Amino acid sequence: MRLKIKKLSLGAGRPVAFIDDKVAKKLRVHAGERIELVFDGRKEVSIVDVVQGLLRTDEISISDEFMEDANLKPGDYVEASLSLPPKSTAHIAKKLAGHSLSREEIFAIVSDISNNSLTEAEVAYFVSGNYEHGMSFEETIYLTEAMWKTGKTLHWHSPEIVDKHSIGGIAGNRTTPIVVSICASLGIIMPKTSSRAITSASGTADVIETIAKVDFSSSELKRVVKKAGACLAWGGALGLSPADDKLIRVERLLNLDPESQLLASIISKKLAAGSKYVLIDIPYGKNAKVSLDEAKKLKEKFIKICKHFKLKVKVVLTPGTEPIGNGIGPVLEMKDVLRVLKRDSPHPEDLEKKSLFLAGEILELVGRAKKGRGEKMAREALYSGKAYKKFNQIINAQGRKPGELKLGRYSRQIKSSVSGKVKEVNNKMANHLGRILGCPIDESSGIYLYKHTNDKVSKNDTLMTLYAESQKKLEEALSYCKENKIFTIQE
Repeated sequence: MRLKIKKLSLGAGRPVAFIDDKVAKKLRVHAGERIELVFDGRKEVSIVDVVQGLLRTDEISISDEFMEDANLKPGDYVEASLSLPPKSTAHIAKKLAGHSLSREEIFAIVSDISNNSLTEAEVAYFVSGNYEHGMSFEETIYLTEAMWKTGKTLHWHSPEIVDKHSIGGIAGNRTTPIVVSICASLGIIMPKTSSRAITSASGTADVIETIAKVDFSSSELKRVVKKAGACLAWGGALGLSPADDKLIRVERLLNLDPESQLLASIISKKLAAGSKYVLIDIPYGKNAKVSLDEAKKLKEKFIKICKHFKLKVKVVLTPGTEPIGNGIGPVLEMKDVLRVLKRDSPHPEDLEKKSLFLAGEILELVGRAKKGRGEKMAREALYSGKAYKKFNQIINAQGRKPGELKLGRYSRQIKSSVSGKVKEVNNKMANHLGRILGCPIDESSGIYLYKHTNDKVSKNDTLMTLYAESQKKLEEALSYCKENKIFTIQE
């Protein structure tokens, strides 16, 4: 069926085609299924959404993302037809049944995720199958390779390209901007690309976006790195491992992060970014993603996978029993980062300590510092102001946003009902509370923590302040606090 594109200015976050319900009946397609669009000798598969009253029976509208990627404009014509489910859906069913997948089957699934041939429901089945049954080492290698090779790869002139990554899950923990600034101030090239939050209240890209642009083309990114020696960008806009970003979106909805996809996600992004040296941080603990035993096993898997792909890697295990820093949420975490870099007093000492440790490990990994001397070198760069100067250079190169960092319009203090000592700050609950408050979408929402484990508390001391952009979200968060103990205080 020949249809004319009408612009409705609809952003969907993914390629979506909108058609009138009468057109849908003629094409025998339902909302959430696929249609094939042919134009200029190209074929594209899109998920379809059905509307009433917005389009004529000879019109189609496509999401802004699709229009930009396909280089289509209003008034162009496309041939639309029903698209049958791809063969990869049978491979997904096989994984759901608990069977192992071959290299060809995994490549087929990842390729179809990349080109939008699978619906979100089908991608969710794939995520669920991996979560329920896991993947063998061979399957994880195939998944990593497929995610890497179905996207773009950045190439650099320097052989010493360095990256770092945390498996995440710890509220706050915004070490990356500090570590990158320290290392780049000492001449290490770090084109750092990060994801947005999956299960936590904020990711590095969410935090940096509060003060600077984070989405770049590969040529724009190279310009930033050439100018500043580093970047703090969102990987999703670069086309690096595009299947990963679609998997992450579904994982976020399901609140799942299967180990095989975690491994493949991290390593495929490092390979696509052209990294040669990688530091991987695995926080462990009672309320972290993994226990100490699980962290040790995961470390061995990372080392084994990196060896297969000839990446020089150092994996460190760090305590993740409670949130790191005072702020949880994009703006609050950026304020923490700036306090550490600017040497403001007071500043979150736990965030500074961990950042210096990680930066020191990188300096030793690449041979800039002798074993046991990296942290001292990192501290000198931070305390001298070199790291803060480099941070500003990176932010300016990316495009600094005007204005101040503002906190949510609605706030409420949570006070202690008893005196005693903080026995625990529940990391998982803190992350969940941050998301209830609107993180990371509402960048000014979140939590400011005044107390950490082992701190003394008097009755009526403020434990934390909640920030939200809507009264309803704040009320929902307050209800959550009444039903759940974020802080455990031993009297």
